[in-house]
Amino acid sequence: MKNFLEKLLWSSRYMTILAVWSCIVGMALLFTLSAIDMGKLLVEFVDVYVFGHDVPNFHTVVVSHVITAVDDFLLAIVLLIFALGVYELHIDKLDFIRENETAGKLLQIESLDDLKDRLGKVILMILIVSFFKNVLSVKFDDPLNILYMGGGIFLVALASYFGHKGSH
Repeated sequence: MKNFLEKLLWSSRYMTILAVWSCIVGMALLFTLSAIDMGKLLVEFVDVYVFGHDVPNFHTVVVSHVITAVDDFLLAIVLLIFALGVYELHIDKLDFIRENETAGKLLQIESLDDLKDRLGKVILMILIVSFFKNVLSVKFDDPLNILYMGGGIFLVALASYFGHKGSH
């Protein structure tokens, strides 16, 4: 009975394949949707600058769409790193990553702390991108708003500094 239970427990790690496949599907969806959105933005850009159609605050719209796409691409990268990390930690090591020098160390996960560090850095980048997306809507009609903006930029820089310093 003990042997059967241990085999069952050990084999249950294969359930994590559901998380791996779900992350791969989510990653593919995010990459595809973001690329399609960028294609639509390109069509709108050509419509405005080649055909002369007027769109109010078009520059702000373009910047906002680009930042949103970058945010989505970063989230897709989080899903990829998570999927690879879960697979490597629970199922099997990916020999292709270890044999292929171009794969780099980013996708090679050795431990749960390794996965956490890599995900933390990309999530920090998502938060930074989201912060700058929200900056576009700030009105600088009050001196306090300018002070808050400066404080926010300082805190983003501080988070980036400590995130970089933590890797050394």
